[in-house]
Amino acid sequence: MMNLRHITLHQLRLFYSVGKHLSFTRAAEELHLTQPAVSIQIKRLEESVGIPLSEQIGKRLFLTEAGRELFEATRDVLDRLRVLNEDMIGMEEGVKGPLNACATTTAEYFMPHLLGTFLKDYPRVEPRLTITNRANVIRRLEDNLDDLVIMGTVPNNNNLDLTAESFLHNPIVVIAPPNHPLAGEQNITLERIAQERFLSREEGSGTRAARIRLFAEHGLETNIYMELGSSEAIKQAVMAGLGISVLSLHNLRLELEAGLLTVLDVQHFPMMRQWYAVHLRGKKLSNTSKRFLDFLVQDGARIWESTNHSNRLHLPADYPNLMSLTDPNT
Repeated sequence: MMNLRHITLHQLRLFYSVGKHLSFTRAAEELHLTQPAVSIQIKRLEESVGIPLSEQIGKRLFLTEAGRELFEATRDVLDRLRVLNEDMIGMEEGVKGPLNACATTTAEYFMPHLLGTFLKDYPRVEPRLTITNRANVIRRLEDNLDDLVIMGTVPNNNNLDLTAESFLHNPIVVIAPPNHPLAGEQNITLERIAQERFLSREEGSGTRAARIRLFAEHGLETNIYMELGSSEAIKQAVMAGLGISVLSLHNLRLELEAGLLTVLDVQHFPMMRQWYAVHLRGKKLSNTSKRFLDFLVQDGARIWESTNHSNRLHLPADYPNLMSLTDPNT
């Protein structure tokens, strides 16, 4: 007979770890317990619930339907307790405590600067910034591992009910070495640029997807010479004269200021995308994460521009003002 009154918070924490890893061994390692201790507590939890919560098939552990229901409820309970704890600290001592953010790799060029500025105002915040590829970012978003996720393209996934707020424009530009024959030319057509050797990000990159979509809309394909796994690798390859590429303007500050790269004046560029702060719609943000989200939306673009010397960038003469390229409020 089901009796939820006998369930303990300790058991729920153990069960959440087991359900997250689908492994008693990994849960025990995470919680610094022995595997038998975890197994005993999960067995007692099942006795209280009255029905099996997991099943072993071969060497793999699976949650039953009841187990999946309890796992989602447990995640919600633990998340609410975490937020309550952080809010209580905040009520007593101001903005303080953990702030967990995750961002796609391109955001590594501006997120540390924005986070650093935020911490100057709120030095008792304990930040953790995870930079990883888009696939891992989406996985972390699905698993609700972070307070906020920073990404350029919000997933169109029916299984994810998300809240997304834009805080920074993401101009995508065509780059080449300064001695490229097209450097300095104006209003270059897509047909002409499609004849050049392109250096491309790997499949799954948001920048790659945007470039493919634009050229396809005009019945064109780019001449892919090489695929590279990071923006840094692409910049080095372009500087070495291996081809041209399409990257976010945020990636290029140092190289453009030093004259190591140039932006080509190509029709339909810059492509304007957005940076978003994303979280699950049902997630209750802590006082600290809400304050950071407000900071990004209200001040992120202005502060990012103030930390850079945009007047020294080598952009085509007819490009719009750089502030209008990056600040969604202008």
